[in-house]
Amino acid sequence: MAAVIICSVNKTAQAAARRCLGPHLKELGGVAESHLPFTCSPSVPKWFSRGSGVRFMSHGTAGRSAAGRTRRGILALSGAAAAAAAAVAGFLANANHFQRAEMATRVSQDVKAKKQEGDILERCQGFMSHPVTDVSVLQQRRGEMRTKMEMLIMETQAEFCKALEKVDGGTFKVDRWDRSEGGGGISCVMQDGNVFEKAGVNVSVVFGNLTEEAARQMTSRGKVLKGKDGKLPFCAMGVSSVIHPKNPHIPTVHFNYRYFEVEEEDGTKQWWFGGGTDLTPVYINKEDAFHFHNTLKEACDKHHPQYYPDFKKWCDRYFYVRHRGETRGIGGIFFDDLDSPSQEEVFNFVKSCARTVVPCYLPIVYKHLNDSFTDGEKDWQQVRRGRYVEFNLVYDRGVKFGLATPGSRIESILMSLPLTARWEYMHEPAKGTKEAEMLEVLKNPKEWV
Repeated sequence: MAAVIICSVNKTAQAAARRCLGPHLKELGGVAESHLPFTCSPSVPKWFSRGSGVRFMSHGTAGRSAAGRTRRGILALSGAAAAAAAAVAGFLANANHFQRAEMATRVSQDVKAKKQEGDILERCQGFMSHPVTDVSVLQQRRGEMRTKMEMLIMETQAEFCKALEKVDGGTFKVDRWDRSEGGGGISCVMQDGNVFEKAGVNVSVVFGNLTEEAARQMTSRGKVLKGKDGKLPFCAMGVSSVIHPKNPHIPTVHFNYRYFEVEEEDGTKQWWFGGGTDLTPVYINKEDAFHFHNTLKEACDKHHPQYYPDFKKWCDRYFYVRHRGETRGIGGIFFDDLDSPSQEEVFNFVKSCARTVVPCYLPIVYKHLNDSFTDGEKDWQQVRRGRYVEFNLVYDRGVKFGLATPGSRIESILMSLPLTARWEYMHEPAKGTKEAEMLEVLKNPKEWV
């Protein structure tokens, strides 16, 4: 009969030892069970038959050398009784080995946990402000997606703001705000800078109960949500940015990456991610368009070959100003309600996309930093900004959701609007001009890579 047992020297577990080995000790010639100088851990009280002989969870010859060390009063052992005694003595000799292994495991887990806590604290030092959620709470639930996403959006905000400050020479105003219904946000805004007329990078982390209007918007997108007593607890967080440069040869850029959780009446949670990055130039530059789209494509291709072509088409459809019959810009990528293949895999994809916001845009800014422009080109920029405003106020989901959420901060929601814009009655660019070329691309989206 073969035996597999894990033993430890623990005086409080004598009863467990008797239960484990009692049936096998009856053949030991009347030796009292209480004479046994060990206990058997109740966590593994099972015996497994593996043919003849005894198999030990030990190293070297400890099991064999201890087989002859029997206690006084035992004159003879034979058969299964001898094998049982050998197993007992062998495990006694190796008890310290298992205790050391268990202790090492505990120490390793403690070190890992402290490292993760340290990572959160260290990462927070580089943010524009301390996170919306208290750091101690983030440490306690560091393995949850809500924590992972909040850390990502805080890092994205800080990285982008610092890159913009470097090229502009100005400083972002950091504005923290609280939402009485739950959560809050951090708005970073730079106005009338050297390069940027208005640059905003917002983080929000809000929670509470969805209003009927907000729930209806989600239902219209195919979400089936069943609340308890008409209430739908939710948590939403994201980072969003819109940059409006002064120079009409530097494009406007927008990005948004967000995460959403809704708890239904049975306690289950629906979750999904959304977001994207898109470019709105005033004048077409094919090299810029290729660089921007190719950077996004490389990030998408790391996760799925269909992500870029699918999300590029989705972007062109989403940022479409229907009443004008034209897109807002030359697109990029856009996705929403993304909840497969798994939460971790989607998060990793979102993380890859968020980390492109600096490399896809800043090289374009530096390239056109000193480009000269005319009054007419500035006027065309103002007309195009008017179209930007029209889309944001009429069609944008984020703006509509924010305005429908109680306690939302209106200043942060409308941060995407430029300082200045222009609406000219029946404006139409002359044929053959650079402005007409731009309008043609907006009416007929192109493939840039």
